[in-house]
Amino acid sequence: MGEVEPPEYLRRVKEDYFKAGEEFFTSLSVDECLADMDEAGVEKAILTVRVKDPSEAVLDFTRQCPDRFALAAHVRPTAGLPELWRLQDLVAEHPVVMARVVPFEFDLPPSDAQYYPLYAKCVEMDLPLSVNTGLPGPPVPGECQDPIHLDRICYRFPLLRLCMAHGADPWWDTAMRLMLKYPNLHLMTSAYSPKYLPPEVVHFMNTRGQDKILYASDHPVLSMKRCIAEADQLDLRDGVLDKYLRGNAERLFFADRHPPRA
Repeated sequence: MGEVEPPEYLRRVKEDYFKAGEEFFTSLSVDECLADMDEAGVEKAILTVRVKDPSEAVLDFTRQCPDRFALAAHVRPTAGLPELWRLQDLVAEHPVVMARVVPFEFDLPPSDAQYYPLYAKCVEMDLPLSVNTGLPGPPVPGECQDPIHLDRICYRFPLLRLCMAHGADPWWDTAMRLMLKYPNLHLMTSAYSPKYLPPEVVHFMNTRGQDKILYASDHPVLSMKRCIAEADQLDLRDGVLDKYLRGNAERLFFADRHPPRA
């Protein structure tokens, strides 16, 4: 969605991991995206935009349909204070519901002190933060995305609302233990097919983790229609599917923000 040239690692993962053609990078119009959402029964979608030179094409989605689209602000933790000022401006001017970082882009674990100003800024704005976890698809080092790196962060920033993104494979057990340990930590299954969720994760969703796991698709890489159809087939108890598909995200991303200091 937009005119941004895809980074080299995405071109490599398109060819090596997804075995896809150039349609992998085909931009969707607002109407096409809305049609996909309506077909899948999706009420609202979150689109990613970089805080430096944000794509006007993506911003236009929220301008045309503010009731259907919100934004995730992609932040570079190594870019210093100017990046945080850009984040603050973007949040002030557009419907940003979370910030996000992708550690493998910098081979820098989220426990590194370079992230700390971002954590403090997110707490200041009461803005949830998504952090990619699990081995990434691109052929790049992935140890920096081991969820254990969030242990120290959840402890040091108890007011920071954190959400692990793209699952946590092969460290699911670590991710679940951390979510039991810290009330401010969640996980969304973006870019992870629900039918491949390990049985222990489904059990966690049905029991102590029913308020912790959120649906996400990474559309169009994994389509909304496919992910929701697969979610419907999960062996979930009454009420858990609604929390997974809607309720948990609504509470984490769309509830009114209450900064610790106004």
